[in-house]
Amino acid sequence: MPSEPIKKIKFTDKISVVHNSKNVCSVYMDARAGWEQWVLLSSDRHHDSRWCDRDYEIEHLEKAKKRGAFVIDGGDLFDVMQGKFDPRRSYDDLRDEYKATNMLDLIVTDAAKFYGKYAKMFLMIGRGNHDQAIVKNVGTDMVSNLVFAMNTQHGGNVQVGGYGGWVRFMFTIAGTQMQSVKLKYFHGSGGGGPVTRGVIQTNRQAVYLPDANIVINGHTHDSWVVPIARERLTESGVVTQDIQYHVRTTTYKNEYRDGAEGWHVETWKPPKPVGATWLRFFYEDRQIKYEITPEVK
Repeated sequence: MPSEPIKKIKFTDKISVVHNSKNVCSVYMDARAGWEQWVLLSSDRHHDSRWCDRDYEIEHLEKAKKRGAFVIDGGDLFDVMQGKFDPRRSYDDLRDEYKATNMLDLIVTDAAKFYGKYAKMFLMIGRGNHDQAIVKNVGTDMVSNLVFAMNTQHGGNVQVGGYGGWVRFMFTIAGTQMQSVKLKYFHGSGGGGPVTRGVIQTNRQAVYLPDANIVINGHTHDSWVVPIARERLTESGVVTQDIQYHVRTTTYKNEYRDGAEGWHVETWKPPKPVGATWLRFFYEDRQIKYEITPEVK
C-alpha cells in the first residue's frame, strides 16, 4: 500500500510544521527585515517532583508567550522516581497530591492541566531516561499520554519526539531565498563528569553529527553553550567556515537544595543551575542568524 502523504500543519498563523517521521520534524517560516523568532529549549523539567521550581517554569512559559516563542523539550518532563523499581525513591519527595495508588494517572492529568494553557506553544516533547524507565518497568507511556491530552483537550499540535531526533528550521527569506538550520536533539547519557560537565562530549558528537548546525543535550542538569568552528568546502570548491553550536540544557529541579540530605547529595553531586535556554532567530545582512542564551539561576 502507498504510504500516507506527509501533511503540513499550521502551527501558528506564521509557522507551519511537517512531521517527517517519528523523530524528525520541519518548521517552515517566512523571514524579512525586522523579523525574529524565539524558541524556548528545555529538558529535565521533572515537573512532578516536589523540588521542581514550577514558578520558574511559569515565568519562562509566560515570557515565551509574550515573545511568540515555541517550545522544544528534550525529555524527562516527568520525574516519576517514586515507584518500587527505582532505587532513588523517597516517599518524602512525593508531592501530597500524588500519594495514591493511581499515582501515574494523577501526574499525567495534573501535567496536562498545567501545560494545557501553553499547549499551542509546544512543538515537540521528547523522551528521557526517566520517561523510558516507566515504559520499561510499568508499561505506561506517560509522554504520549500527556501529548494526547494537550492536543485533544487543549488544541495543541505537539509532536512526541524520540530520545534523539531532528528539527529542521526552513526559512523563506523575502519570498525567494531559502535557508535552513538543522537542530539535533539527544536527551543524553552518563553522568556528565564532575570536572568537564559533559563538555568533552562535544568533540565526539561533532564527529558523527556533521550535518547539524545546533546540537542539544540535556540529562546531566548542566548549562552551557560551546561553539565549535569548522572548515567547510562548498560544491563549487570554495573554502568557508561555520560554527556548530553545542548546547546543554539544564533542569527546573533543585535536587541539592541546602546540601543536607537526599540521593543527589548523598552520592556527592554538586548544585546544578535551574532554568532553560533561549534560541533566537533573526534576519540580518540578508541571511538568518541566531543566538543562544541560557537563562538560569
